[in-house]
Amino acid sequence: MRRLMFGIPNRKYPKFLNDLQKTGNMDKSIISVNKLSKKFGSFSAVKDISFEVKQSEILAYLGPNGAGKSTTIKMFITLLAPTSGDAVINGHSLIQHPAEVRKSIGYVPQMISVDGSLTVQENMMLMAQLYDVPFRECKGRIQKMLTFLNLDKHTRSLVRTLSGGMIRKLEIGQAMIHHPRILFLDEPTTGVDPIAKRNIWEHLADLRKTFGTTIFFSTHNLEEAEESSDRVAIMNTGEIAVIGSVAELKKKTNKKDATLEDAFIFFAGDSLEMEGNFRDIRSTRKTEGRLG
Repeated sequence: MRRLMFGIPNRKYPKFLNDLQKTGNMDKSIISVNKLSKKFGSFSAVKDISFEVKQSEILAYLGPNGAGKSTTIKMFITLLAPTSGDAVINGHSLIQHPAEVRKSIGYVPQMISVDGSLTVQENMMLMAQLYDVPFRECKGRIQKMLTFLNLDKHTRSLVRTLSGGMIRKLEIGQAMIHHPRILFLDEPTTGVDPIAKRNIWEHLADLRKTFGTTIFFSTHNLEEAEESSDRVAIMNTGEIAVIGSVAELKKKTNKKDATLEDAFIFFAGDSLEMEGNFRDIRSTRKTEGRLG
């Protein structure tokens, strides 16, 4: 995988990840999708999709606006009930055991998910309580996560005073406070500058390395998908057009010196649009499509 690894420190893996390495279970699927569909009236937003995601994998989910990316993620996080089909996430069925699925996942939406009138620590504490983190563990977990994300110097800062990149890192910290096995991110770097994007991906790559976190993210940024993921899934009109490594997707175009954009156009038949502060990022995310 080509990753943005800008000086990421070496850290010991947690016990469960060491066990996975010893048993070879890092090749085991942590997400298994079987003919998953979602209809809104007569409109099929997602059509019988089937694929798998491996433990500790980083998967980029590409597609034009309206392709069904956000709808897929909303089903995975149990915000939307599938019309048909199912997915097994960390061993739990979306249909039969949605509460267990929610315990296994973290989610960072397109829309801003922090309260600008609260401090960084207050936002983290609120999320820890929502995720039922034991009260005696909250302070320690929050401090460790803020240190991990280089936000420990801003513990008492009001969130509305932070930059867009810092807000995004805080949102990632909130989603990871209960130590989920899978992190879902919907357009994770929307509304942040290139330096902040790089910094966010440094921390996401380190989350995978340190905690064995599986990362599933949607994006419109082809460079981000190519540099940060193990595999890419291209979705179009509610269906998975292709899934594989960037090299595999380029090869399937049968075009010499093909780019990921060439592969996207080949499989999706369209070009993909490439792409502050608290107010700026909130405004930017409000313009994003809900079913994109």
